[in-house]
Amino acid sequence: MPSASCAAATMPAEHPAPGRPGPAAPETAHANSAFDPTGAWTTWVTRTLTVTLNAGDNVIRLSPTTAGGLPNLDHLETGVPAPGRTTVWLAGDSTVAGSSGGTIVGWGRELGGYLTADAGVVNSAIGGRSVQTWLYESAVTGTKNSTGECVLSSTAYSTRWQAMLDASTGMKAGDHLFIQFGINDGSSTCPRHVGSARYRELLTVMVRAAQQRGAHPTLVTPVSTLRCSGGTAVPTRGFLTETFDVGRATGAPVIDLHVLSITLYNSLRFCPFNDDYSSGPVGAFFADDHTHFEAGGARQIAGLVTRAVRDQRLALSAYLR
Repeated sequence: MPSASCAAATMPAEHPAPGRPGPAAPETAHANSAFDPTGAWTTWVTRTLTVTLNAGDNVIRLSPTTAGGLPNLDHLETGVPAPGRTTVWLAGDSTVAGSSGGTIVGWGRELGGYLTADAGVVNSAIGGRSVQTWLYESAVTGTKNSTGECVLSSTAYSTRWQAMLDASTGMKAGDHLFIQFGINDGSSTCPRHVGSARYRELLTVMVRAAQQRGAHPTLVTPVSTLRCSGGTAVPTRGFLTETFDVGRATGAPVIDLHVLSITLYNSLRFCPFNDDYSSGPVGAFFADDHTHFEAGGARQIAGLVTRAVRDQRLALSAYLR
């Protein structure tokens, strides 16, 4: 590039294809970049500019900013840098946890099999927890206050949440936090009971903490238990609306694992079901009840999560196999 002209790289968000909406207003991705003279037309140098592209098709355009016009370009190379090492942090209950005794396996234990070597999983999900007992553990008492929420004896966070918040070894910029609660939270008694407002409040605390550290939080609706109405698997969980409410309020994406799991159960023809968890396709998928998974079932649920990551073009998709 032997010219000394300056140029601005302008990038429309998307080049329209037939039947697709037109591009958004152009964005200036790199303004007033100088191309220094090389001293001779036969002397070439490489000038590197880094721009952020949007999902989908992109158009990169160089526009002159002076009367001298554009530099003398020989060719333009584009490339996507390889992602750096990232950590996927998991917070949830037994359906996410690595193992909850016996043959019970949560989908979080199987998640790593869908990721590249540049992504590691820290699974801090633990069985029997609501979002509040996961965050505060034994500080949640068995007594309700006047608003119907469980009383806290202390506001000190559990060691698992403190570990994620640790400035040196916890969540860092570019990491990912997946949050799935809503199964144990519907208990009518303390310490596990969590009301709708409190559920939204605590999910928001977790999402904001990740965002403040530059990590990518993703909310996951609770995976469905297997319940049949005749030959059809039907919804079983609460806290779905609340999860989506927090996603809208914070800008965090939501994976609707509740719907995805029901769709999977129906595609596998689990219904009608005779309550025998020791044999057949249901016995190979679920452990000893209609909620917890064998390794094979957990692997398929993890597959639903990663497929949603790819379909929704979430940041973690760069680390999927």
